[in-house]
Amino acid sequence: MSATWYYMANSWFRKGRRVGPITETDLLQRIDDGKIQPETLLQSDKTRGRWVPMNSVGPAIKRWKETHPEEEK
Repeated sequence: MSATWYYMANSWFRKGRRVGPITETDLLQRIDDGKIQPETLLQSDKTRGRWVPMNSVGPAIKRWKETHPEEEK
């Protein structure tokens, strides 16, 4: 995974807010911190510019499962 990423974050005032661009390292750190959940929408060149849930991005969901084993569904 080496790309510039965007993700949708929720806030009190808005339903979805596009955050980014962030690096791949920053993306993985936010996954580790739980800021990006499996249902969070991600976008990059690797997703061909489409918004996809994080759980459909192989390396991202693998990282989630490694760092959050107690939350697996």
